[in-house]
Amino acid sequence: MLRARMDGAFRVHEALAIGQRRLLGEVIQLDGAELVAQVYEDATGLEPGDAVFGTGLPLSVRLGPGLLGRIFDGLLRPLHEDAPRRWSYAPVVAVGARVCGGQVFATARQAGLDGAASMPEPCLVPPDVAGIVEWLSPADECDDGAELLRVRTDDGRARSVALSHQWPVRTPRPVASRLPPAGPLITGQRILDTLFPVARGGRAALPGGFGTGKTILQEAIAKWCDADVIVYVGCGERGNEMAEVLDEFPSLEDPRTGRRLIERAVIIANTSNMPVAAREASIYTAATVAEYFRDQGRHVALMADSTSRWAEALREVSGRLGELPGEAGYPAYLSSRLAGFYERAARVVTLGGAEGSVTIIGAVSPPAGDFSEPVTLHTRRYVRSFWALDAERARARFYPAVHPLTSYSEDARRLAAWWQAHGNSDWDGHRDRLLALLERQSQLERLARIVGRDALPPGQQLALLLADVVNEALLRQSSFSISDRYCSPARQSAMLRLVVRLIDLAEVAVARGVAPQDIARLPALAHVRRLGEEYGEDDLAGLERLAKEIERVLQGLEARDAG
Repeated sequence: MLRARMDGAFRVHEALAIGQRRLLGEVIQLDGAELVAQVYEDATGLEPGDAVFGTGLPLSVRLGPGLLGRIFDGLLRPLHEDAPRRWSYAPVVAVGARVCGGQVFATARQAGLDGAASMPEPCLVPPDVAGIVEWLSPADECDDGAELLRVRTDDGRARSVALSHQWPVRTPRPVASRLPPAGPLITGQRILDTLFPVARGGRAALPGGFGTGKTILQEAIAKWCDADVIVYVGCGERGNEMAEVLDEFPSLEDPRTGRRLIERAVIIANTSNMPVAAREASIYTAATVAEYFRDQGRHVALMADSTSRWAEALREVSGRLGELPGEAGYPAYLSSRLAGFYERAARVVTLGGAEGSVTIIGAVSPPAGDFSEPVTLHTRRYVRSFWALDAERARARFYPAVHPLTSYSEDARRLAAWWQAHGNSDWDGHRDRLLALLERQSQLERLARIVGRDALPPGQQLALLLADVVNEALLRQSSFSISDRYCSPARQSAMLRLVVRLIDLAEVAVARGVAPQDIARLPALAHVRRLGEEYGEDDLAGLERLAKEIERVLQGLEARDAG
């Protein structure tokens, strides 16, 4: 933080160039003839008397071709110094045409590369530019900043347009309209898609204590979800964790194309030892990048790991400003800042008329796994899917360690129609059935610890057995298994129908006198427990055969006991 005496007009959130090295900063408070600024770089060497220059513009990042496949810091500066890129530019508008903000005016491909290594990328008119094209550069090679288009706006001004443009990170990019949820973001993780789905363009939180698998689960979602673009921001995470992400993420294979996943991803890395102010800005930078790809008509998944570290940066900056602290020392405006971030998730009609979306999945790292601390509590108010990671399940090597009774999805009812249209006409009923069974398991386990499982009535013994089967067959999923690391909606529906059919048949059998122990010893039940491992995406017919086998053997048990 620094204080400077103003010689001229400054505005809050204006970007600054500080000292001889022109360090990047931002005005965060005006106090009479003084301003208070936060510095986004190492301030070593600054001293009283150094000059502070205003840019006249808010803190902004440059958006354009060349973002995909790269790794940046929290202010969208590349971590690796690249040689200046040149682009093969091809316009798709003509002189005299009317253009509006967000419209694609050209495509660009990195010059000197062939084939899939340089796919054409759309170039957008900045959202605040609209008018008649009065000059257009012919197709040719160019750099990022070259003027390619001159637009005469409705108020008579001439505006230049290049391949890329600046946009303030704290200002959401405008859209034509926001749309209601229409379908889920398919993550490929059964416990999420089947029990606690998040809508495309929705908001989800992933809270969990240390070692519960937040980063691993976010990486799995990034790899397998059906988003077009992944934006991953490591916000104040430990250096070794972020180094692991930077090492592994570029080597992950994209299951869609067989190429590297990084080619449709943007990584923003900001570790805990970097300047606190940059950590606070990085989350807005990520949201702005995600909105830029959304405006191209793409579906974007934004992974923020973790918002707790971002909130800690808010707390530290607030303390340096001398502001009155709120609960646990966090500033009183923590809730509104969280709301402003999560509300940037949406399914929209873009200014250019296409449909796009940003889905935000934010990890939360509550101290000691305490979900009653302020960041987790306020986050719950603004997300619609809450995926609570449980330390006991993590210690038992149960992955994903999402607890089915402390997690929830407010969008599940809305998304039932999508599942019904995609092969499961009773998806919401099946989902309710599983949740009720798991809730009953929690109640019965407390009783079983007192009297012993064998002392329980047969119906209660069966409930515990079936709940174990649900956990093993549906909710556990191995990222190391080729057949189980991803589960498509069709296979999820088939597995869900099979398990619910097993529950129905087993309850009828026990009601007619079959002992739960006899059901537990059935060979077919062992296959059910290993559904994900034994029945891959190309063997849905095998699930049908297993369902018929279960029905046959249970009916055989009933006939034996009746005889």
